Amino acid sequence: MVDAPLKVVNLGLPKSGTTTLGEALKAAGLRVADWRIRSGQSDDNRLNRAFVGKLMYSAYFRTGDPLADMPEFDAYTEIDVIRNGLNLWPQCDFGIIDAIRKNHPGARFILTYRDPSKLSDSMGRWSNMGRTRLPANSIPGLPEGFGGNDAERIRWIEGHYAFCRRIFAGDSDYLEYDVEDQDAPNKISTYLGLDLPWWGVANANTRQQSEG
Repeated sequence: MVDAPLKVVNLGLPKSGTTTLGEALKAAGLRVADWRIRSGQSDDNRLNRAFVGKLMYSAYFRTGDPLADMPEFDAYTEIDVIRNGLNLWPQCDFGIIDAIRKNHPGARFILTYRDPSKLSDSMGRWSNMGRTRLPANSIPGLPEGFGGNDAERIRWIEGHYAFCRRIFAGDSDYLEYDVEDQDAPNKISTYLGLDLPWWGVANANTRQQSEG
């Protein structure tokens, strides 16, 4: 029996260390789709600059397999998109997660956990995410009109963590790690069976004052 190719899907929310995970997996030799397919990153020019979340939903509704249009990639580290008229959150969608598990047995799911208060604060300071984009859109667990302050975002973040934990309760194909855990790279390395030659902080939020 031939082993299936490694597929890694991160269920973390934006500003939870998704870019850091992506850079670490790239350094480990994986082909990583992080938020958007960069120009020249794919062998299929039709994917250039396409959003990962949009590609997942397009493939899911057309074929039943959310990863069908991105077979060359090993890891998908930020999969939501909330810009350019798109508002897509595959990591919050049971149908998408279940379809990946059915079509890719052995796929490895990761939740990049960050303390909800710190994550909410970072969202509030990141561009117009907390001020405009979150409250102006209807997001799973965060209906339109909510998400403009820390209290609402924290409750939503905690709900997402509970959602992931319930779906993967007792499942060996799931890893949750705290981005502040110094042993995080070792846990990821052991879980995926990969050496991680790099670990650090990528795409850090340098704005100091919360907008939430």
